[in-house]
Amino acid sequence: MSAEPTLLAPAPAEPAAPARTILRRLLRNPVVLIGGTVLLLMALIGLLAPYLGTIDPTAINPSTRNRVPGFERTIRADDGTTTVFKHRMGTDSLGRDVYSRVVYGARVSLLIAVSVASIAIAIGLVIGLIAGYVRALDGVIMRFMDGLMAIPGILLAIAVVSLFRSGLVSVIIAIIVPEIPRVVRVVRSIVLSVREEPYVEAAIMAGTRLPKLMVRHILPNTIAPLIVQGTFIAASAILVEAILSFLGIGIPPEIPTWGNIMAEGRNLFRVFPHNILYPGIFLGLTVLAVNMLGDGLRDTLDPKMAGR
Repeated sequence: MSAEPTLLAPAPAEPAAPARTILRRLLRNPVVLIGGTVLLLMALIGLLAPYLGTIDPTAINPSTRNRVPGFERTIRADDGTTTVFKHRMGTDSLGRDVYSRVVYGARVSLLIAVSVASIAIAIGLVIGLIAGYVRALDGVIMRFMDGLMAIPGILLAIAVVSLFRSGLVSVIIAIIVPEIPRVVRVVRSIVLSVREEPYVEAAIMAGTRLPKLMVRHILPNTIAPLIVQGTFIAASAILVEAILSFLGIGIPPEIPTWGNIMAEGRNLFRVFPHNILYPGIFLGLTVLAVNMLGDGLRDTLDPKMAGR
């Protein structure tokens, strides 16, 4: 009596580096340390804004319009007491404190960066998994994504914002739409390569259901590339938000963002450059830190880059 043929158990994927090893590599990478430290500092500035010597960033005071950095004025409270407040970064054309607006603006910029990166990756991951594994839908999905990528991202964002009322949600949606095709292409390319691996084919022969196959064998291979992709999306989101606000079609002017502050001061840049200089420095440092963190994560998480 011949024995019934038995299916081989799925071969495990190549073991990933332990979490402690990856953490040790990250801590040894100066690019990651510098980028992460600057981002952490910006996040703390946004969270602790009320306790960093700020005042109401929307308070208008026509008597102190366009004051240079270091200007001091006396503030009288309701009980009659007076305090001397120093405008560290000067005031804008409406008399608002630039320092307070820059500090509070970190909240909006970082919120947009995290929201756009998280939502774009979540949506792009699902679509990319479907496109890469279900061949019948691959052509339709990718032609639609190619159509979105053919439109310049900033123009597509402007078109989306114009369809809705200007606000935080509409700006986030406008920035997410151009980023989704980029995530889909990354995930799809990973799925197309992983699905041909022997351990995936063995899992299919063993009767592994599609949801379990996706979660256990394919999804883990997309984590490291998506983490790196998310950092670049976050940096791009900060820049696009600043561009939209600078053009006057993004966040409403009363909400302090780095783009709004620079848009407010562009007309008087030659006379009072501090209105653009200080928010520009914060914006540039944040984007640089995000890009440095992304490069460091890529070098650490990619075995080829780490070996080199």
